[in-house]
Amino acid sequence: MRIRYTTGKNGRPVRKAVVYTRDEHHINLGDVDRDAISIVERLKSHGHETYIVGGAVRDLMLGKKPKDFDIVSDASPSKIKKLFRNSRVIGRRFRLVHVYFGPKIFEVSTFRSIKDGHTSNTFGTIEEDVLRRDFTINALFYDPGEQVVVDYVGAMKDFREKRIRPIIPLQVIFRDDPVRMIRAAKYAASTGFTIPLGVRWKIKKEAPLLAPVSPSRLTEEMNKIVHSPCAPAIVENLERLGLYTYLQSRASALMKDSQEFKTSYLNSLSAAAAGEQAGDGAVFSALIRDYLEDSVDWSNAGGEQYKEALAEARTFVLPMNPPRVELEKAVRLIFKEHGITVKRTRTPERGRGAAAQDRGGSPGTAAAGEDVPAKKRRRRRRRKTGPGVAAE
Repeated sequence: MRIRYTTGKNGRPVRKAVVYTRDEHHINLGDVDRDAISIVERLKSHGHETYIVGGAVRDLMLGKKPKDFDIVSDASPSKIKKLFRNSRVIGRRFRLVHVYFGPKIFEVSTFRSIKDGHTSNTFGTIEEDVLRRDFTINALFYDPGEQVVVDYVGAMKDFREKRIRPIIPLQVIFRDDPVRMIRAAKYAASTGFTIPLGVRWKIKKEAPLLAPVSPSRLTEEMNKIVHSPCAPAIVENLERLGLYTYLQSRASALMKDSQEFKTSYLNSLSAAAAGEQAGDGAVFSALIRDYLEDSVDWSNAGGEQYKEALAEARTFVLPMNPPRVELEKAVRLIFKEHGITVKRTRTPERGRGAAAQDRGGSPGTAAAGEDVPAKKRRRRRRRKTGPGVAAE
């Protein structure tokens, strides 16, 4: 273990960070994406302080192999862009860079300042950047070249004590961004760590802050939850903290009213997470299966019941607003489980283009795309027809 110091106002050295070596942090370099390493090394070779940061380091510390790697540097977006031709600058208020390696995308951001608060969008130093991060377990900086972890906020102690501790002061962390409450529940479920009593109390008190959050953000969070192998544990945490009602209000109410529904609902999420249900829409169907089981008359189910079930499912998952095609896949899957096959069809309001793309829709219309080959042939014949070319 090494200590990084800075000079205080009185000229004396002040400890600012602890640097842990490979023997202390136990991160397996083989679990780090080689392209992420190459990005870090290239930026460092041009004199820029650069690290892997956030959830990737958290997962590496827990012995998991991350799916995504975020990178942070003192290089500006324009400098990053010049170093990587396979990159694109994105963002309006705060610009960052996406670096592409085939299908993989690596997000490279510049250290941000806190001079305008914890949601500031101005560039700053690593010492400022770390104080903007939500919880200590997401605030470790990993240098894969030197294989060291830099800790500015006592995160290693929180890993040892298995707790989710906020960095931003409690009086502002959830007011700045209410979605952080959802993430605290997710992190606790995925790590097995505990949320301290004071933080739990604050979350329960400020849960109503989620009410005005946009449906698009809540949909994004729910998508992450249902695709997580820890989905049942996350939902239980959210329900205990009084948060799930803002994500899935009707499901939350039913779980409160019926232990039988709650058990079945969580089991559906567990089966989807374990991959026990095959086919398109299987994961999303876990959210609506138990509700539709009770609301559909399966002895007389058909096209009209499918339309009604689709509308009921759309209402049930509010404020989540999933793509129509995903909802249709999920509802069709549940009907198929009851031996009822619903054809994927085109609806007038969606247009021919959307129907041809996903082959989805509502019953009662011609199957989407069934005449597409004929149309293509006619277009080809028209192209061949012209001066000096006989029509086929």
